[in-house]
Amino acid sequence: MNPFLADLQPYPFEKLAQMKHGVEPPSRLPHISLSIGEPQHPTPHCISEALIAHLHGLAHYPATRGFAALRQAIAAWLCRRFIIPAADLDPERQVLPVNGTREALFSFAQAVVDPRAGARVLMPNPFYQIYEGAALLTGARPHFLNLHRGNGFLPDFDQVPETVWRHCRLVYVCSPGNPSGAVMPAEQLQRLIRLADHWGFVIASDECYSELYVDESMPPAGLLQAAHAMGNTEYKHCVVFHSLSKRSNAPGLRSGFVAGDAEVLKHYALYRTYQGCAMSPPIQHASIAAWSDETHVRDNRASYRRKFSAVYPIVSEVLEVDMPPAGFYLWPETPVDDAEFARGLFAEGHVTVLPGSFLSRVSEGGVNPGARHVRIALVAPLDECVEAAHRINQFTKNLK
Repeated sequence: MNPFLADLQPYPFEKLAQMKHGVEPPSRLPHISLSIGEPQHPTPHCISEALIAHLHGLAHYPATRGFAALRQAIAAWLCRRFIIPAADLDPERQVLPVNGTREALFSFAQAVVDPRAGARVLMPNPFYQIYEGAALLTGARPHFLNLHRGNGFLPDFDQVPETVWRHCRLVYVCSPGNPSGAVMPAEQLQRLIRLADHWGFVIASDECYSELYVDESMPPAGLLQAAHAMGNTEYKHCVVFHSLSKRSNAPGLRSGFVAGDAEVLKHYALYRTYQGCAMSPPIQHASIAAWSDETHVRDNRASYRRKFSAVYPIVSEVLEVDMPPAGFYLWPETPVDDAEFARGLFAEGHVTVLPGSFLSRVSEGGVNPGARHVRIALVAPLDECVEAAHRINQFTKNLK
């Protein structure tokens, strides 16, 4: 067996199931799950109808690089969304469809990380656990960038020692962030690009929450947008990851893309050819429909804004929590241990939230930045989110 498998920790939801084991919540209260970031809004008809209309395409093997029409639709969306001239993004060389960004974020590290000579992979902490697993299974060592209120839940690259930068092969960033919703400004992304130019590592920017933001006039900046604005029109060292799961309420479609540095993507495409993970033709057609429509995305944002407006005042009455600028999570501090809080809330209120320590690691200085936080995913219907907020409010008051 691969010896690096022994380095993997249980997935957060496995820990959550163990934490809840043996607890009997009140049967009079229907269960409300706010632990998993799985969108529950309806998938737009334009996507499902395109999928159904092209089921005959199952008779053919798909190519790893996907339809030219899909790559063109993705490139056109990227250019519209991130204010990039169409001539400065080549769909043939700089775009690659993937079966959801989860598998891409993992396999990307396997393709680009040379594990020799003490390779390091940098990532935020808390983080999407795929980053850590991907790093460990290349034989590299993760280096965690602690995120907390003091730094605005954004990575502080100035705190990374030169010895770590020297061995850095890959940096994962996530903006808007999971779980905080914090958005990296373009200037900070450009600072990271300059570091990549100096030290020679690749940036993997997880932008899966980029289309869920509060202010319609202030969409979050993206890595390619930041690179282009500083004259890096080849997007050297820069690769972005986008998905239809959150943007278009289509987590079951398993559709996304990577885009950016053509030289990096050439090698990653070679890896994927052997991996055998081409996107099926019906899903490609549905994806073209999704990337070509913005109406459903604006409606989706409006739905999340209504949830935040209704839930935030109830939760913030009893817990220290910031209103996030993006994403669909609340990331409140808890008055007791986060796992104890989550277990008690389930036992008394029949509401499931995710302990923050399950999303993070103890790093330098013995600090676990996810401790004493819980992640609340506002993915359930509005009335359920409001009901859960009231139960959280009452449970917290009972603790005091």
